[in-house]
Amino acid sequence: MVDQSINRDTNGAKMPLPDARPMEGNGDLRKRIVGVTLPPGSKPLRLAGDALQEFQGCAQTSALTWLNFTVKDVEREGAEIATAFGFSEGLVPALLKGYFANFDDRDVELGILLPAVRVKKVDFSWHPLIVLVKKNLILTIHSEDVTRLVNFSRYAESFVRKLPENKLPEDKVTLMLCRIIDENNNRNFEQLREIEDQADWLSESLLDPKAERNLLGKSIYEMKHTLITYLNTLWSTLDVLNNLRYGDADVISDNPKVLAKINMLVVDVTQQISLSEHMSEVLASGLEVLQSIYNNQLQVLNNRMALAMTWLTILGTAVLVPNTLATIGGMMSKDGPTMDAFLVLIILSTLASTVIAWWWVSHKIFLPTRADEYVPPGEHAGGRHAR
Repeated sequence: MVDQSINRDTNGAKMPLPDARPMEGNGDLRKRIVGVTLPPGSKPLRLAGDALQEFQGCAQTSALTWLNFTVKDVEREGAEIATAFGFSEGLVPALLKGYFANFDDRDVELGILLPAVRVKKVDFSWHPLIVLVKKNLILTIHSEDVTRLVNFSRYAESFVRKLPENKLPEDKVTLMLCRIIDENNNRNFEQLREIEDQADWLSESLLDPKAERNLLGKSIYEMKHTLITYLNTLWSTLDVLNNLRYGDADVISDNPKVLAKINMLVVDVTQQISLSEHMSEVLASGLEVLQSIYNNQLQVLNNRMALAMTWLTILGTAVLVPNTLATIGGMMSKDGPTMDAFLVLIILSTLASTVIAWWWVSHKIFLPTRADEYVPPGEHAGGRHAR
């Protein structure tokens, strides 16, 4: 896969192009390795291929090379790729020990771990994005689940073409690194929209009286957990940017104008954190209001049950007294009262027991005039009943 065309440097001397073949169209998006290289004194070339050996010449001869590797096993294959391009063997395993993000400066080389976030409903997942930096080389390594940098490779050639030719190698590397981090941050921030959509769905579900409350409680917890974990990824990314913003690493530029790009990334991530925390507050307050509505619905149901129990108490008392008298009357001798007198006694006792039961309930227990009337806990029945 060698392009036989000839390239010339600024003095007109012939120079061989890198071993990797420049690709055109969208066919390179299906390749395992994509990237861009800038040969000295020439225009940038977009690269794509599947064999690692095809790209080793690019890193040695070009002024700037970025290669993106899509792998199945980030730790194992990432270590192999790193050593093949002259990075330390233990750099990738050391980076993967970080919590969402990591920063490892080894003077002549720099390793960065960034989170590539994906949110689907309330399911949160993140995939490690490894960024390795040397003097004129940037390698990015990620799993097959991450496609954001593969898509960015289509425009990387245009980005490199716009870099000033008089920039130092570390300036170009830093600017390219900022563009890669910015691409990943923007894709991560888009996942917040999925959390917002899920929050809107949950709010609508809480208003549905037929919704299963046990499932809603679990959904509320999962959504809050997703938002908190998402915020943790932003804070971890901000820690990495703070390590870069002053240009202390040897492979990073110390040009104030170049470092201003990193400061812009810091500001962007800080704003994203503020928006996410604001959403968390709005979500929490909204859920509290909806929870109050749910509690009121429970109170309405409780009032209905209390109303039903009150009437059942009155009816039970009205039936119990005459039934007791009838039982006693059946046990009386023939010399007892006549049947007519006994019926009058039962009727009068029924009316008396009903009136007495109603009077006691209405004065000792609050009887709501409407089933949906809410009674605050601790409020006396007498004051409410008087109204």
